[in-house]
Amino acid sequence: MQQASPQVLFLDFDGVLHPDAAFMTRKGPILRAEGSLFMWANLLVEVLDDFPQVRVVLSTSWVRHLGFARARSYLPVPLKARVIGATWHSSMGKGWLDESWWDTASRYEQICRYVDRSHLTDWVSVDDDSDRWPETKLGHLVCCEGQHGLAQPGRIDELRNHLSKPNK
Repeated sequence: MQQASPQVLFLDFDGVLHPDAAFMTRKGPILRAEGSLFMWANLLVEVLDDFPQVRVVLSTSWVRHLGFARARSYLPVPLKARVIGATWHSSMGKGWLDESWWDTASRYEQICRYVDRSHLTDWVSVDDDSDRWPETKLGHLVCCEGQHGLAQPGRIDELRNHLSKPNK
């Protein structure tokens, strides 16, 4: 019997776990808005407590700027433990035939590349970027408003709903 693929949550940071006002500096990321980096991360931790099968793939530009391990290190321990990969890998900038593809690809296209390569059937993305998402695939997206992220009214319920029903 073939084992079912895991349920995967593609996770953006900016505009989801804190306001979309984070900037990279020489000393690391800073938030230029009220609040703090990852101020809404515990909302996601609480939701995922009810869904132990969910694994996380980072779909954030932080991975490209900081590297996978460093980007993951900013997450609270319960989220960090669920992370199985990222849509960006450092080898993508080292001689890939289509390395420039990444610079012009939408977040949706980046996620689709990961989905296709990993043969995923059950996945959802939490992001504040809905650019170029086809209407037929919006069932895979929990779209947050960038200034309120997961704290936006209705986002947590929408995410729970997505995770409760396989989304193929």
